[in-house]
Amino acid sequence: MNIVAGIGRAVLALLASLGRIADFTIRSVTSIVSPPIYGRLIAVQILRIGYFSLPVVGLTALSTGAVLALQIYLGGNRYGAEAIVPQIVVLGITRELGPVIAGLMVAGRVAAAIAAEIGTMKVTEQIDALTTLATNPIKYLVVPRLIAAVVSMPILTAIGDSIGVFGGYLVATQNLGFTGSIYLKNTVDFATRQDIMSGLIKASVFGFIVALMGCYHGFNSKGGAQGVGAATTSAVVSSCILILAADFALTALLFHTA
Repeated sequence: MNIVAGIGRAVLALLASLGRIADFTIRSVTSIVSPPIYGRLIAVQILRIGYFSLPVVGLTALSTGAVLALQIYLGGNRYGAEAIVPQIVVLGITRELGPVIAGLMVAGRVAAAIAAEIGTMKVTEQIDALTTLATNPIKYLVVPRLIAAVVSMPILTAIGDSIGVFGGYLVATQNLGFTGSIYLKNTVDFATRQDIMSGLIKASVFGFIVALMGCYHGFNSKGGAQGVGAATTSAVVSSCILILAADFALTALLFHTA
C-alpha cells in the first residue's frame, strides 16, 4: 500500500504542476493581447535574448555543419554516395539541427538568466511591490520576454542555418575535394521553402517555451538563494525536455506521411 500511495502522490503532484503551468501559460498569453504594451522592455529583451545569444549559436552551428558534412561523407563513402553531402547538410540543418541547437543553446543561456532574474525579484518581494504599484507583474515581466523570444528565435535560427551550411561548405571544399560552385548549386537547388519555414516555425515555438519556462520557474521560486538556484536549474532542464518533445510533435505535424 505504501508503494501505491507513493505512486499516487507522484501522479497528483505531476497533475498539480501541469495545472499550474497551464494556468500560468493562459494568463501570459491572454496578457499579450491586452494593453498596455511595453515596447521599450520588448526591445531590451530582444537585444538580450537575440543579439547576445548570437555568438554561442553561431559557433555551435558552424561546428555542427562541419561535423555533419564530414560524417555524411564518411558514411556515404561506404556506398559510393559522397555526392549527397550538400543536400543532406542543408536538409539536416534547416529542418532539425538549426532550430534544435539554437533552442538548446538559448535555453541554457536565456532560461537560466530569466529564472534567476525573476526569482531574485520574487524572493526579495519586488514582484509584490509591482502589484502594490498597480502594475501587473505578468504584463510587465513575462509578456516582453515571451514576445522577444518568439521574435528573436527565428532570426537566430536563420543566421545559424546560414552559418551551419557554411561550415559544411568549408569542410567539403577544403578537406573533401568538393568544387565550391557545384556544392552551392546543389545546396540551393535541394533546399525548399517548406524546409526553411518548418525550421523557423519550430524556432518560434522553442523561443516561447524557453521564455515561458524561465518566467514560470522564476515566479514560483522560494526559499532565498537556494530556491533561486533550484528555479534556474529547473528552468533549463524543463526547457530542454520540452524543446525535444515539441520538436518531435512539430516534425510529425509539419512532415506527416499519409
